[in-house]
Amino acid sequence: MRILILGAGRIGTAVAHMMADAGDHRITLADRHFGHEASQLAPSIAQITADAGDPADLDRIMRDHDAVLAAGPYHLCPVIAEAAVRNSLHYFDLTEDVRSTRAVSVLAEGARTALVPQCGLAPGVVCVMAHGLAHGFDQVEAIRIRVGALPAHPTGPLGYAMTWSTAGVVNEYCNPCEAIWNGERREVLPLEGEETVILHGTTYEAFNTSGGLGMLADAFDGRIRTLDYKTLRYPGHRAIMKLLLEDLKLRDRRDLLEQVLEASVPTTDQDVVVLSVSVDGMVHGRLTRKSWTREVGARDVAGMHMSAIRLTTAAGVAAVIDMLAAGQLPQQGLVRHDHIDADTLLANRFGQHYA
Repeated sequence: MRILILGAGRIGTAVAHMMADAGDHRITLADRHFGHEASQLAPSIAQITADAGDPADLDRIMRDHDAVLAAGPYHLCPVIAEAAVRNSLHYFDLTEDVRSTRAVSVLAEGARTALVPQCGLAPGVVCVMAHGLAHGFDQVEAIRIRVGALPAHPTGPLGYAMTWSTAGVVNEYCNPCEAIWNGERREVLPLEGEETVILHGTTYEAFNTSGGLGMLADAFDGRIRTLDYKTLRYPGHRAIMKLLLEDLKLRDRRDLLEQVLEASVPTTDQDVVVLSVSVDGMVHGRLTRKSWTREVGARDVAGMHMSAIRLTTAAGVAAVIDMLAAGQLPQQGLVRHDHIDADTLLANRFGQHYA
């Protein structure tokens, strides 16, 4: 498959590296500017300068490609998806932004190609796993998803490091969160719903953040009592963020909050991604729970060192693109998480990074 990747950041370059190394996809990477990550890529990956926010530029670079991955800012996803439909390309993105996904879903109606939003980590792989676990139940009562992208060696009271987009973190901490509670679909406040979670011997705090459910709320609306997504952090993190966002009112100054976090919170490639998906429901008349948990650390992939969040996000979307190329997904219209078989995804050569 001839794949155009828009965005030469950490995720875009990781997907390009993984898929080019597999040897049976032709990869083109496009961005306005290319940094250090792009300089490490193999010569077989074409690099072209383009503006993903310019429809005319998108039409120019989409020629001679079969699929496009939007790996840049979430607000560009609808623009890129519209160009993909116009130029008959399959479309993939990584966004957790609810409005962007709704716009992509509308564009998918009647499209001659497949539009696959939210196919990274969360939303993405964890949503696929939730559907996979739910298949074995006569009646699903509750789905709980907990995800943490954390420093492997936490220091300081925040116990945090910037392992991915600062704008994405601020978005998750500030926007309303979708949930289903007592059978009713509703919006809940970010940073609320605090609970203690113990996974693999480590204690975390969990609280509401936005975007991680993807399209699960649509899929299970009217069919389930409880559905929620919460972020995992080391204890004490939430109280500090609540002080910044609410007491100091930085929720209303997101640009300033981004500047503060980027100036004071270090980045790291020594991270860990902690995943937990659990489903409760009835099986043959008995209340039953099925769970899927993973702890993925940073590692080298085909000669390139990747942080855990970079690896898990890139592996998720690479596996979905690979599955579509192999005819294992619908070839037109909106492709939802329930269209993606969990076992097939994990068995995929890219999905195996979750093993």
